[in-house]
Amino acid sequence: MSSINTDSGYNIKKTIILIILSIYVLIILTPMLLVLISSLKSNSEFFSSPLSFPKKLQFKNYLTAWQTGLSQYFINSIIVTSISVFLTVFIAASASYGLTRFDFKGKNIIFYLILAGLLLSPQVALLPLFKLLNNLNIYNTYWALIFPYIGFNLPFLVFLMRAYFMSFPKEIEESAYLDGCNTFTVFFKIVLPISKPIIATSIIVSSRLIWNEFLFGLVFIDDKGLMTIPVGLTNFQSALQTDYSSLMAGIVIAAIPMVIIFLLLQRHFVRGLTAGGVKG
Repeated sequence: MSSINTDSGYNIKKTIILIILSIYVLIILTPMLLVLISSLKSNSEFFSSPLSFPKKLQFKNYLTAWQTGLSQYFINSIIVTSISVFLTVFIAASASYGLTRFDFKGKNIIFYLILAGLLLSPQVALLPLFKLLNNLNIYNTYWALIFPYIGFNLPFLVFLMRAYFMSFPKEIEESAYLDGCNTFTVFFKIVLPISKPIIATSIIVSSRLIWNEFLFGLVFIDDKGLMTIPVGLTNFQSALQTDYSSLMAGIVIAAIPMVIIFLLLQRHFVRGLTAGGVKG
C-alpha cells in the first residue's frame, strides 16, 4: 500500500514539474514565434493585426532584408565571432591545461588573477579600452572587437576548462609519455580530441556572448561596412524606415547561426557544462 502511495506522489511531482517546464518553454518560445510570424507579414498586416497569422506568406521580406544591408553585417559578425571564439577557446584550453598539469611557483595567483577578470565590467573598461585601441591604431577594425571579446570571455572559459581538466584521467597522458610523446603532442592529439564536451560548451557559450554583443560594436566601430549584426540592425531600422516586417526578417536571419551551432553541439553541451561545474 505504501509503495502505491509513493508511486502516486512521485507521479504528481513529475506532472507538476512537467507543467512548470511546459509553461517556461511557452514563455520562451512565444516572443520567438511572434517575430517569425511578423517576418512573414506585409507591413500593413504588421500594424493592423500584429498577433494574427499572415494571410499570405511574404518570403520576399527576407530577400529585402538581406539586400538592404544585412548581408554585410552578417559577414562581419561571422568573421569577428569565428576568430574571437577560436582564439578564446584555444587560449583558454592551453592556459587551463597548463594550470592543472604543471607545478610552478605562483600558478594559483595566476589563476586568481585570471578569475578577477570576471569582476571587471565592460562598461567600466570602455574608456580605457577606447584609448588603448586608438594608441594601437586598431580602432575601427575587426581587431578592435576581437581583442576585447577574447579578454572578457577568457576568464570564464579558463574557470570552466580548468575544472574539466582537473577531472581528466592522467593515466592516459602518462601512457602517451611512456610511448615517447612530448607535451605538445599529448595536448593536441590526445587531450583536445577527448575534451570535445568542454570545447563544445565553450564554443556555445562564447559564440552566444560575442554574436549578440552590442556595446563594444557600437563604440569601437564607426565604419558601417565593419558593423556587426546587433549594431547593424539599429541602422537597419532607419534604412528600412517603416518596413518592420523586413526588420523582423533580419532578426530571424541573425538568430539562425546561433541556433545551428547549438543544434550541432548540443549533445556535448550538458555533459561539458556539468563536468566543468562540479569538479575543481
